[in-house]
Amino acid sequence: MSIAMKILNSTPEDIPGILELYRLATDYQKLKFEVHWPVFETALIQQEITQGRQWKLIIDEQMACIWATSFSDPEIWIERNKDPAVYIHRIATHPAYRGRNLVNEIVKWARLYAVQYNKKFIRMDTVGNNSRLISYYQKCGFEFLGLFKLHATNRLPEHYHKAPVCLFQIEL
Repeated sequence: MSIAMKILNSTPEDIPGILELYRLATDYQKLKFEVHWPVFETALIQQEITQGRQWKLIIDEQMACIWATSFSDPEIWIERNKDPAVYIHRIATHPAYRGRNLVNEIVKWARLYAVQYNKKFIRMDTVGNNSRLISYYQKCGFEFLGLFKLHATNRLPEHYHKAPVCLFQIEL
């Protein structure tokens, strides 16, 4: 049995499903970790969709995973933000698809996406010192750059105010 998998830009019709995936991910984070995501505003999701920066991974016509991208992230990456990079944000996987290593699929996609836009890095961050997540991202090909305390967090979502960030990158 073959699994039909595809990665597409999210559409306005996906917003309820996206918000639900973020809610489910946050509920899971609350069970497992001290730091968890806030409720993300619908306007943020709408803006990312309009800008072509919100993505979905579809498996057999089901939205299995979502994330957002950007080409700039100065509040988190500070001086490294000048590097040509694609930044991946807020990966959320539907509970039915956890454990399927979907980040590996995102990395495969991101490698092609980054090259298409002449980027030399794929970067991600996560908040808090979560050794299991650090190890998982390393297995997906990311280099763990370390834990960093952010100083200018006033423009970042609330969870960035509570703990250091882990920075990850893949150099292409």
